[in-house]
Amino acid sequence: MNETSSIRQGLAVGAADVSPPLLFEMIRSFVALASTLNLSHAVLELGSTRQTLRRHIANIESAMGGVLFVVEDRRYQLSELGESVLPEAKEILARGNVWLRGQSKSAAGLQHLHAMDGDWCFYQQQQPLGQIWTDPSLLMRETFRAWTMAGCEIESPMLAHVRPYLIVYRKSDVGWICVEFGAKSVYVNWFGQDYARSSIGRPIKQLPAGEQFSQLIDQAFDEVQTAQIARLDHVFTWMPKAGGDGLSPVAYQRLILSGFFPDRSPALMSLIVPLDQPNISDLDAANLGQLDPVEPLEFSDEDAYFEKLIRGQ
Repeated sequence: MNETSSIRQGLAVGAADVSPPLLFEMIRSFVALASTLNLSHAVLELGSTRQTLRRHIANIESAMGGVLFVVEDRRYQLSELGESVLPEAKEILARGNVWLRGQSKSAAGLQHLHAMDGDWCFYQQQQPLGQIWTDPSLLMRETFRAWTMAGCEIESPMLAHVRPYLIVYRKSDVGWICVEFGAKSVYVNWFGQDYARSSIGRPIKQLPAGEQFSQLIDQAFDEVQTAQIARLDHVFTWMPKAGGDGLSPVAYQRLILSGFFPDRSPALMSLIVPLDQPNISDLDAANLGQLDPVEPLEFSDEDAYFEKLIRGQ
């Protein structure tokens, strides 16, 4: 029996025969084979056997009612079904491992992430988007209004007055990468224009907490762009000091906005506004006590185009 027949034979296995405790291992087998497209390499990566890996793939195919791989001359290729279910399979693995380490939970029904690595820590808690309308930051409200009026077009004149405060990202083979730091953005204010330029082209998921934790942060960007929506998070972390001498704590709220470049390729925009009291459920008060006083961004009523429209000026 060849490999194709062996995998297709698994379609005879009923979905009810799949033991729930094996589900995680089955998904690991699928993701490993999808990543390597080589049975021997996948078995080596998993520390498993060919028989076990084939059985896992066959069980998933039976449950889904379709073939995940096409095998010709012992060469594996993802089927159309396999391509469509792979991203969520990776997310399930990432969420499962991060959850098991106590790094992911729900706070008021929204995502909460927390990781530590030596002296470094990272907290991220998603916030209700409607919170923008009561936020004291005029820049936050103005950016959201400008984004809606611009129809997600990054180069729209409707965004011109807030564009200097934004960080722009582009999707690449290694995930979302920074391609522009606005001259008035908080990042430039913290580290200087030269440091910001040196960060252009770096993936956002280069965090010390590991690939799977970083994948969840990257996933939030994917969801915003795919659904053409916006997202608001409060973040507390430790970042390098401007002079490169050690780390210092920072807290901020981050508004992520979906967008498009003029050629219609996907983009994201991010507005960062410093905070002194982030809404993060399990953040120790001692961490907040180490924050430097927040310096408000230089954005006034005169800069707020839509605010003036609303007031009839």
